[in-house]
Amino acid sequence: MDLPPEEAPRGVRLAPGGELAQRIAGRIEQAGGWIGFDAFMAMALHEPGSGYYAGGAAKFGQGGDFVTAPGLSPLFARCLAVQVSQWFADHPELPRRVVEFGAGDGALAGELIAALDAAGTPVAEYAIVELSGELRARQRETVARRLAAGDAVVRWWDTLPQGIEGCVIGNELLDAMPVRLFRVAAGQAFERGVSLSGARFAFSDRPADGAFAAEIDAVLDAGFSDAMPDWRAHATRPAFDYVSELPEQGSAWVREVGSRLSRGALLLLDYGFPRAEFYHPQRRGGTLMAHRRHRAHGDVLAEPGMQDITAHVDFSAVASAGEAAGLALAGYTSQARFLLNCGLLDAFSREQSSAAGVVDKARQAQAVQTLLSEAEMGELFKAIAFVRGIDAASVGFAQGDRSHRL
Repeated sequence: MDLPPEEAPRGVRLAPGGELAQRIAGRIEQAGGWIGFDAFMAMALHEPGSGYYAGGAAKFGQGGDFVTAPGLSPLFARCLAVQVSQWFADHPELPRRVVEFGAGDGALAGELIAALDAAGTPVAEYAIVELSGELRARQRETVARRLAAGDAVVRWWDTLPQGIEGCVIGNELLDAMPVRLFRVAAGQAFERGVSLSGARFAFSDRPADGAFAAEIDAVLDAGFSDAMPDWRAHATRPAFDYVSELPEQGSAWVREVGSRLSRGALLLLDYGFPRAEFYHPQRRGGTLMAHRRHRAHGDVLAEPGMQDITAHVDFSAVASAGEAAGLALAGYTSQARFLLNCGLLDAFSREQSSAAGVVDKARQAQAVQTLLSEAEMGELFKAIAFVRGIDAASVGFAQGDRSHRL
């Protein structure tokens, strides 16, 4: 059948795209001219030696492509330490082990280890799960600068053990996991993939198979239930054209890690929404974005390996995956509320009193504003936590828990 008209092809000519672009083009040709977007995203971000997170270009901080919360202020890590310290203090039988996924440049690891030590709940082991050799090297440098005895407790894991005891943390982890794209138009569901259009990468739609179409129906039934309960009737109209993402790999990661968490807590912070907001009829273009040099844009097919690609997190899917793994939900709230519950304002007050001067005070105030503001990270970013074998009561969710919205 004829596919509905696509958006104008977007991409970059392969010649200046380098070796990775040629590899992706080769895979498309080997697959018969089309690959799912999740396969493209996986190669663009994680292809050994040339993917965005496997290459040597600067990614984090003012000189990179984006700034994460740990890079804005050490107060972020100190607030996370309040939550982790509570779990350790309330459960002395719990091994004092932190396992971090997606550790970036190591800023969170260094500050969190120091803050837990200051809180009287020092870690016996801080494990970082990182496959990129380039990022491991940066993490080692960061930890060494921050902690004189950092190497005594920090370990890098290549594989996951069958059982994990302790606290597992992931900050801005799920947003970088490959997603499948879908499009609903002309009354039919399609999977959006990537093909070659001359010398360019371009989006290309194929009819969704039965299993994928059923997944699409399920998320739109849930997301459209309030704003457009009769969405199937609207979907047959020519004007209906809806594109979004299914985070299958992110959900699979939560189920896998959750199933291996034999005792302890899993804490995740990222940007996203519950399903009713994620799949809202007005969010008709999805959430997929690229990031380069502190600029967010929509050309996710351009220059693979040279820019970050992210999608917002469906926290309802995260909650369902945690439940499927047998975990108990400890709480879900905005990043601002989580940090406030963990004493951010008191910590900020102490920092201001010891600041070296006006410029330092202003820099600290700007960082806290970014972390808390509804217009910046405070509302868009969320925190969610699960537990197994320990009490679900958690200081970070003591007020403002939104678990009922998942």
